[in-house]
Amino acid sequence: MTSVCDTENVRRPLTWGPLVPIGAAWVAAYANLEALADLGTHLLGLDSRTPLGDAVHFFLFDAPKVLLLLVLVVFIMGVVHTFVSQTRTRALLAGRREGIGNVMAAALGIVTPFCSCSAVPLFIGFLSAGIPLGVTLSFLISAPMVNEVALALLFGMFGWKVAALYLSLGLTVAIVAGVAIGRLGMERHLEDWVREAVCSPQNLSAPADRGWPERLAEGRAHVRKIVAKVWPWVILGIAVGAGIHGWVPQDYMASLMGKDAAWWSLPAAILLGVPMYSNAAGIIPVVEALLAKGAALGTALAFMMSVIALSLPEFVILRRVLKWPLIAAFAGIVAAGILLVGYVFNAIL
Repeated sequence: MTSVCDTENVRRPLTWGPLVPIGAAWVAAYANLEALADLGTHLLGLDSRTPLGDAVHFFLFDAPKVLLLLVLVVFIMGVVHTFVSQTRTRALLAGRREGIGNVMAAALGIVTPFCSCSAVPLFIGFLSAGIPLGVTLSFLISAPMVNEVALALLFGMFGWKVAALYLSLGLTVAIVAGVAIGRLGMERHLEDWVREAVCSPQNLSAPADRGWPERLAEGRAHVRKIVAKVWPWVILGIAVGAGIHGWVPQDYMASLMGKDAAWWSLPAAILLGVPMYSNAAGIIPVVEALLAKGAALGTALAFMMSVIALSLPEFVILRRVLKWPLIAAFAGIVAAGILLVGYVFNAIL
């Protein structure tokens, strides 16, 4: 199998000229995703206010958004690794003290308002740049779960104490989970094509002195090799999420999450959140409705965290990058952290 880092396979040099119209088209498409989704739903004769119409609109909006992000991030990371070797990149984010890289990656997640599926392109780009697996997973957890959108909405609805506690506990989950998976040494459970990209001797060495046409061509080669392997799984993952989008049984969930519910209600809420798919802005109003119907705050927040950090569509996409043992370890460690967060909130609030 050919490594994504093998510069011998780079095609002809790429100049800035073709990138201008391509970049303009990318910006135009990304800026008009909502309008294009509206148009597509209308042409199909569907009302976006119905569950089916909402699901179709969700797919038409989210699938191209994630694919556009994937292309952009993979291209940029392909160019970046021609300037900095993977050895230096690993040293920067791994840090001299264990956990420093995880803290940096989790903090980066705060300022990237991505849902779990949108964060996957950056996760793939980080891996291809040689950033340690545990560090990239800290970002993958933090980005959807602890971003400024979630914090702003929590602050507006519940006050700064709840927002601050959510921030601290969410970052703790992301950092500890990343460190734990890093210590387990599970790089062998990356898919073979990812390990080739990460471990290629040429990619670990100092970058050659290249001109911009060669660097841009390396970014293009990254897009061709990586996006070609991942895009069907992106479509499948978003389709799964769209299929269940909008069908949240609020009355049943509220009864399950009640303050006087059984001890198993919290883990049950986490399990019920996994098949669902939404970003923080989409699920927090649902959490607010559940709380208005009597749900316990910790249980409702744990449900929200499972929806945005442990979504089934995310796992579908990650399966093209990670093997099942690593996905299982990731899900188990994060679920344990979310469970702890839920019990803490229920105990003190």
